[in-house]
Amino acid sequence: MSQLFKRYRGFILVGLLLIGLSFINQELGKSVFDTTTYQLREMILIIPPIFILLGLLDIWVPKQTMVKYMGEGSGLKGILLALFIGSAAAGPLYGAFPVAAVFMKKGVKFSNILIFLGAWSTTKIPMLLFEFSSLGVPFALTRLLVNLPGIIIIAAILEKLMSQKEKDSLYERAQSL
Repeated sequence: MSQLFKRYRGFILVGLLLIGLSFINQELGKSVFDTTTYQLREMILIIPPIFILLGLLDIWVPKQTMVKYMGEGSGLKGILLALFIGSAAAGPLYGAFPVAAVFMKKGVKFSNILIFLGAWSTTKIPMLLFEFSSLGVPFALTRLLVNLPGIIIIAAILEKLMSQKEKDSLYERAQSL
């Protein structure tokens, strides 16, 4: 019981604070409750399909294939594939982290995982199409052409800044998921 409480103490504490807030300001408490309910509903609709696709990726794509195309020796091919997968992905950013964990299990190079996360968060194809129609082609292309090298540069810098011990620790934690 105490192990369960320790694991969810943050959630329980926030829940109690929100209940207390509701007694102080009922309108704000209702608004927070409605927002929380909406977000939970969104997550329940998005997370299961992501996990189904991850299960299929884990089974259908052998580790050797992932290492070949996105592992340590993948070079430009790995960078382009990480950019493409991240840009073609659908869903909110929290859906990218389970995918990144599977990539770690499959031996994908750390910088390619960072590039994938950066692409998922900033270069999605639907977002680019929206920008073309709403903000104009010059804006959309400028943002894309600034973001792509930025993602790659940031990924390279982060990989250099992190020690091998830190990276190994992350990969070990991914193996246990």
